Amino acid sequence: MAMRIFIACLLRTVEAIPLSFAKAARNRLSLLTAVFAFLISLTSHAQTSPADPAKVIRVAFEAPDDGFDMVRTANAYSGWVSEAIFERLLTYDYLARPAKLVPGTAIAMPEVAEGGKVFTFRLKKGIYFSPDPAFKGTRRELTSHDYVYTIKRLLDPKNRSPAANFIEGKIVGLDALASKAKKSGHFDYDQPIDGLQALDRYTLRIRLNAPDYNFLYVMAYGAFGAVAREVIDAYGAHDAYGAQSGLHPIGTGPYMLHQYVPRSRIVLTANPHYRGFVWDFQSSGDAWDEKLIQDMRGKKMPQIGRVEISIIEEEQSRWLAFLDKQIDLDKLPQTAAPKVLENGKLKPEYASQGISLYRYPDVEITYTLFNMRDPVLGGYEKEKIALRRAIAMSYNVQDEINLIRMGQATEAEMIVPAGIGGHDPAYRSSISYDPALANKLLDRFGYRKGSDGYRRLPDGSPLVVNYRSETSAVSKMHAELWKRSLERIGLRFEASTSNFADNVKAATACTLAMWGSAWVADFPDGENFLQLLYGPNAGRGNHSCYQSAAYDDPMLDANWQYLDVEKQ
Repeated sequence: MAMRIFIACLLRTVEAIPLSFAKAARNRLSLLTAVFAFLISLTSHAQTSPADPAKVIRVAFEAPDDGFDMVRTANAYSGWVSEAIFERLLTYDYLARPAKLVPGTAIAMPEVAEGGKVFTFRLKKGIYFSPDPAFKGTRRELTSHDYVYTIKRLLDPKNRSPAANFIEGKIVGLDALASKAKKSGHFDYDQPIDGLQALDRYTLRIRLNAPDYNFLYVMAYGAFGAVAREVIDAYGAHDAYGAQSGLHPIGTGPYMLHQYVPRSRIVLTANPHYRGFVWDFQSSGDAWDEKLIQDMRGKKMPQIGRVEISIIEEEQSRWLAFLDKQIDLDKLPQTAAPKVLENGKLKPEYASQGISLYRYPDVEITYTLFNMRDPVLGGYEKEKIALRRAIAMSYNVQDEINLIRMGQATEAEMIVPAGIGGHDPAYRSSISYDPALANKLLDRFGYRKGSDGYRRLPDGSPLVVNYRSETSAVSKMHAELWKRSLERIGLRFEASTSNFADNVKAATACTLAMWGSAWVADFPDGENFLQLLYGPNAGRGNHSCYQSAAYDDPMLDANWQYLDVEKQ
C-alpha cells in the first residue's frame, strides 16, 4: 500500500499555565503519555496545597474518544484521558531526552535474569484504586495480581485488543491460554501460566519466550495500566463485548472520571486515594526546562483539582473558544496559523495577551489508508496495485501542507518518523507526485475512460473511489483535495462523513474503503509503526487489513522496515 506521511509540528499554551504540556509532548514519545504529565504538573505560582478543587484546567479535543478501556481502543483521545487514570509498572522520565524509562508503580526498574528473558517487578505498597461501588465499600489496594489480570486481558479474544500484538508470542504460556479461549469461547483468567506469576502480593515475575529489547517500553504503554478484575466484572458484563468497561475507568492514577457525556464532555477530578509525589525532574539544559523547574520543583503533586475537556471538532470553533478564554490550552489551529504567526513566531498582538507558543516535531505520522479487503480498492493483483499506486501518485502532499496545514507540517518519506529507532533520514519513498505517469499506469492496466470521462474497472464495470471523512471543515478540505486529485486521473470520487469514533470502529471492522488516519509513537522503536501493516493485526490496529506472508514472516531480517509492502 502506498502511503504519504505527514508530521504534525505545532502546539501552543497559555502563559498562565507553566509550559509543561508542550515539553511533555516533545520529550515523551506519545501524546498519550504527555497528558499524564500535563494533568499532574499544571499549577500557579500561588498554589500551596495539592489538588486544589478551585483550580480548573479547561482543554478541548478535536475528535471524540472511544471510551477509556485501553485494552479495547488505541485512539489518542481515549489515551490522553486514560493516562491520568491508570498507572503502569513503568513510565517515562518527564524531561529526559532521549526517552528514558523510570519506575511507575514499581519500586525500581525490574530485576533482569536469564539473558533478558525474566523480569521481576516489585510494587510499591500503599497504592489504592479510586473509590467505586465495585469494591463494596472497601479501600482497594493495588497488587501484583492486578497486573497479571491486566496483561491477560490483552489476549482475551473477546476483547479484540489493538494492543494484543505488543505481547503476542512473547510471554510463556499466554498464547496457549488465548488459543484455548478461541476454541472454548471462554478465557480462563484463573488458570496459572509460567510467564505471568504473582509471587506474592507485591512481586510480579514475567518470563518471556525469548529476549525482547522492546519489552520494557511495551510495559510503559497505556494498555498495561492496572485495572481491577472486580471493576471489569461489574461493568464489563453489560453486553457481549463488555463495552461498558470503557465508560467506567477505575485506576490508581492522580485523576478519576467525574462526568462523561460521550462525544461531548469529559470531566476529571483528583483521586482522593492517590498517593502523590514531589515534583523533582532534572533539566536537560533547555530554556523551557529551566522555567518549568523554577515553577514546579518541590511541589506536591497533583496540584489541579478539576480538568474539563470539551469535544470541539471544528478548528474555528476551538480557536474562538480559546480567544474567548473558554479553554486554556490547545493546538494552534492550522487555519489560524497565518493570522497568528510571523516568521514562525507568535505575533506581538497575541503574545501581549499572555499567550505563548511552543513548536515541536511530533513522533507521529498521518496517512491515507486503503482497505485491502475492499472489492474496488483492495486486493493484491497487479491491476489492483496499479490502481492504488496511481491514486497515490495523483495526490500532491505539498498542496496539503501549504493549503490545509498552512505550512505547519513536513513531508515524511517512510512509515517510521524521525526520532524513532529504525528511521532512515536518507530513505526516499518510491511514490512521487506524478499524475501524468499515474494516467499512463491506469491505461496500461485496463482502466479505460467511458463516455462520461471517468475510468471504469478492467472488466468494464463502474469504478467509484469511496472515501470516509469526518464532519469538520478541515476534513472536508481533505476530501475536496482528494476529489481534485482523482479527477486529474479520471477517477470518480465519493465522500461520506461520520464522526471519528465511528470511523475507527468501521476501520477496525475492515469496512472503510479509504480513510485518513494517524499514529503516534507508543514506544521509541519502529516496530510500533510497522505493526500497522502486520497481517494478524487486521481487525485490530491494522486498519488497512493488509496481509503479506513476506511482511509477516517473523524471521524477516533487521532491514524489514524497508520492504516494499506492495510486493509479494
